[in-house]
Amino acid sequence: MTIITVNSPKGRLSLAMRRELAETLTDAVLVPEVGQFAPPARVGFQVHFVERESDMMAIGGRLVADIGPDADVMVIDVAVMDGDWRQEVRTAVIERVLAALADACGLSRPSPSWWVNFRVIDEGSWGSSGGVLSVLPLLDTGVFTEEKAKAVRAALGA
Repeated sequence: MTIITVNSPKGRLSLAMRRELAETLTDAVLVPEVGQFAPPARVGFQVHFVERESDMMAIGGRLVADIGPDADVMVIDVAVMDGDWRQEVRTAVIERVLAALADACGLSRPSPSWWVNFRVIDEGSWGSSGGVLSVLPLLDTGVFTEEKAKAVRAALGA
């Protein structure tokens, strides 16, 4: 399970941008997480768009409403199940998320005021369908590459 939350000023992302980002942000995390492009794994991903009034966000100690349209502030929170999240994998996710966001916004590169938080939720700390979830049964579904499944097992000591 992966949850990606995009916090942005109200009206910053159009409906078309959000449609694009729903897919591209999912894939930006999915590919490094499972080791391959695996559309069936998308069902385990949620993307939430949270819009805030410009007087409810600040950067540099100033409200976005007071800075004006030059304040292109966004925070993307990526929460993932425990697994193979070595630094190079985290780096790939963060870079892919920022690139997807820049593409959707029609920019050549991400804004320096877009920040990504990457959080790993410990094994046994996710719940759904009336119970606690584990990444371990997912490793045998064919979604993870053999190499990635082995790396996740090693990371979790399983």
